[in-house]
Amino acid sequence: MGLPTLEFSDSFLDSPDFRERLKYHEIELDRTNKFIKELIKDGNMLITALKNLSTAVQKFSQSLQEFQFECIGDAETDDEVNIAQSFKEFSQLLNTVEEERRRLIQNADDVLIAPLEKFRKEQIGAAKEGKKKFDKETEKYYTVLEKHLALSSRKKEPFLQEADTQIDKERQVFYDASLEYVFKIQEVQEKKKFEFVEPLLAFLQGLFTFYHEGYELAHEFEPYKQQLQFNLQNTRNNFVSTKQEVEKLMKRIRSADQDYKPPGQWTMEGFLYVQEKRPLGCTWTRHYCTYEKSSKTFTMTNFETKSAGKQVVPSEMFKLKSCIRRKTDSIDKRFCFDIEVVERHGIVTLQALSESNRRLWLEAMDGKEPVRNLSRLISSLPLLGQLRTFPPLVCLCDLIGINTLGLYRIGGVNSKPLLSLSLPFTHSPSLSVILSLSLSLSPFPDQCGAIYRKYQINVELYTGSTRSMAVHALVHKLPERNKEMMELLIKHLVTVSTHSQFNLMTVSNLGVIFGPTLMRSQEETVAAMMNIKFQNIVVEILIENFDKAREFLAMYSCEAEHSHELSFPQGALFSNVYPSIEPGWIQATFQGKTGLIPENYVVYL
Repeated sequence: MGLPTLEFSDSFLDSPDFRERLKYHEIELDRTNKFIKELIKDGNMLITALKNLSTAVQKFSQSLQEFQFECIGDAETDDEVNIAQSFKEFSQLLNTVEEERRRLIQNADDVLIAPLEKFRKEQIGAAKEGKKKFDKETEKYYTVLEKHLALSSRKKEPFLQEADTQIDKERQVFYDASLEYVFKIQEVQEKKKFEFVEPLLAFLQGLFTFYHEGYELAHEFEPYKQQLQFNLQNTRNNFVSTKQEVEKLMKRIRSADQDYKPPGQWTMEGFLYVQEKRPLGCTWTRHYCTYEKSSKTFTMTNFETKSAGKQVVPSEMFKLKSCIRRKTDSIDKRFCFDIEVVERHGIVTLQALSESNRRLWLEAMDGKEPVRNLSRLISSLPLLGQLRTFPPLVCLCDLIGINTLGLYRIGGVNSKPLLSLSLPFTHSPSLSVILSLSLSLSPFPDQCGAIYRKYQINVELYTGSTRSMAVHALVHKLPERNKEMMELLIKHLVTVSTHSQFNLMTVSNLGVIFGPTLMRSQEETVAAMMNIKFQNIVVEILIENFDKAREFLAMYSCEAEHSHELSFPQGALFSNVYPSIEPGWIQATFQGKTGLIPENYVVYL
């Protein structure tokens, strides 16, 4: 039920009913005044919270901006570069959002707090002042009226007339105060409908503008988000593949001999105990030692633990003269050997950690301790025959297993292509392993290894079409047998990728599976495993560019100005094209001669 209407005519009657209806308006006015006070208080709290939120988001954004990703390895893939850059993109996005929020906060006081405070003070305050005046005039009027009515009728007529005139004036002042108060209180009740609501609407409009700006930013951010999700998925796939290889390496290292010598910078390195002679005897101190065979450089660093903790002294470097095994009956220690160095007079006695560890040190230093030749052991193993089953196996996979879900996802004896073919050799390795063995039997193993390393280096150094061109150029440097096998496999993988809607083997997935097999490092180290991501990219490039032309066409003629440049006519065809160290130039072969040509003079056919 709404408030009762106050008629101006009721002001003259000033009846109890009028006073009761006026009381309802006064109660509503007080309630509105209290509500506005609470709303202003809550609004200030909201603005303060928004300021605190904005400050926290800005600090969060600054932290994102300052953080720098550090990946394992000397180079990063495109996926890793985008992921590392993502924090700065996030920071920029948050800063843009906060710019709009700061505008909202700055306008909040003008559009919300100030208008509400103004309405409360000017409108409701004026109504309260009108009430005070009305109450004052009411009390004054009725006091004068009571005195006037108490006058005796026996008073003289002029006195009574003067009293009547005075009471009429007081009545008029009372009526004016009553009319003004009735008008003002109803005016406030009506004006609050818009002057009270308009500031709230303006504030909400600011909020909507802020949220709309966020929606627009989210819409603009969508392509980057999708690309980043693709980069993250590729990185996750590479991580899974790398993790499996690293775990295999860890298991091999764990199961290997304790004194296994992993590949590294030094010919031999590890802890040795060095005999140091003292006046009352001798002591043995632990040193970390390295030996470089080519320069015969032997280095010792004292790592002996003292009571105050580990103290590391500067390394001592010597040039080795000779090394000989120490006979067991000549010293009361096991696993000892003696060395002679140029910088010291006399013999330096060292103690290895075990008998096998001593053999490794003696072998590295050309000592007299006999060492089993690992290369002869490996060469004594029976050689595998030619893998003539590979081409027909690929053809059968193209015909039978091409749509198999998750093709090549399972390796080894559970390989899906082999299972689908129902071949009799159920214990044979998977197709990827067969290919790896085939390449390892190449008559040019060292040459292939160097070329495969160049594949990885080119992927690390170049981007875009330059990267594809560099990888493509290396294909032609493979021995003919390896190149034929490579083309056969890549052609098969192209066929597999074209059926990815059935087998889910996208180019990226095939890169993850075949990258470590085709481009396997000659050294099994964690650092080498971390480069699997670049090996995967090489396979992706080979698959994506398989059907592209293998020659370049000259769009313009050119005359060589230097001996290392090529002269050629318009329409000349170039082969063996790959990047050079000269910016804007590429190296190519034309009519049997290799040299530099301008990069912007040629195009892919």
